[in-house]
Amino acid sequence: MTLIRDPNHLPPAIRHGAITIGNFDGVHLGHARIIERLRLMAQRVDGPSIVFTFEPHPVVLLRPELTPPPLCWLERKANLLSSLGVDFVFAYPTDRDLLELTAGAFFRQILLELFGARGVVEGPNFCFGKNREGSIETLRSLCESENVLLEIAEPMPLEDGSLASSSQIRKWIADGQIELANQWLVAPHCVRGRVVHGAARGATIGFPTANLSDVDMLTPAQGVYAGRTRVDEMEYLAAINVGPKPTFGDAQPTLETHLLDFDGDLYGRTIEVDFTKKLREIQSFSDAGELQRQLAQDVSLVRQWADDALHHPKETQ
Repeated sequence: MTLIRDPNHLPPAIRHGAITIGNFDGVHLGHARIIERLRLMAQRVDGPSIVFTFEPHPVVLLRPELTPPPLCWLERKANLLSSLGVDFVFAYPTDRDLLELTAGAFFRQILLELFGARGVVEGPNFCFGKNREGSIETLRSLCESENVLLEIAEPMPLEDGSLASSSQIRKWIADGQIELANQWLVAPHCVRGRVVHGAARGATIGFPTANLSDVDMLTPAQGVYAGRTRVDEMEYLAAINVGPKPTFGDAQPTLETHLLDFDGDLYGRTIEVDFTKKLREIQSFSDAGELQRQLAQDVSLVRQWADDALHHPKETQ
């Protein structure tokens, strides 16, 4: 997979394939269904499979106060799409000129002229062009007029009949329902941040933590979670705390991760944290000793979760 950001320097290999357009925030199972159809369409037209996404999200320019917290950053999105078999991810540098294009102009300038698209795959609720004026029926008409193949991929329904969406997954994560959210994501929800100095209380009781700053992804609700933390190419089991430290009278919420079986200095480095299971709510303990005993139980639960995931992967998904 190749990630491309510059529309003025597209490789020839990206042309004459099948394309799908969308934000693909988080990359969930509904997106995976579209990508599956996209790959088949690419085979049909004998060209590459291309995801056209936006960087930043159009709402950042149109109504910044309504911008939702993202579920993943661009490079992670591209890697997740690559894992589904996409050949190219093109991240258009969203600007006012793009957002002012009518549906017809967008179709001609982007799909036909820029990519020479031979096939398009979209969901039934797809909208495009200025003020979202173009519907899936508009797209169908434009494709027919230019002999471009179009496939409408049916959305992925949830158990209650609603449709899988980044918005719904975002609500689950914000509520701390991380396991439910992860059932609909192609990979566990992940955040990244820069490790900064904290109060260093964890180290004094045998559980040092990496305190994260500059976290620009959606952070789950307050609580203690099991998960994994990646440092460069290495991955460690982790007990993750999101929220304040009431035992020490500290009401300032933080995100900190205790890496199991890790020994090293992380200050100033950017690390990634996967959330996989909520262990408990934030609690206040009578003293540091009681907290220490609880943290030991948390670590034991993380190891138990990892062992279950290894031997019974379907039951822990």
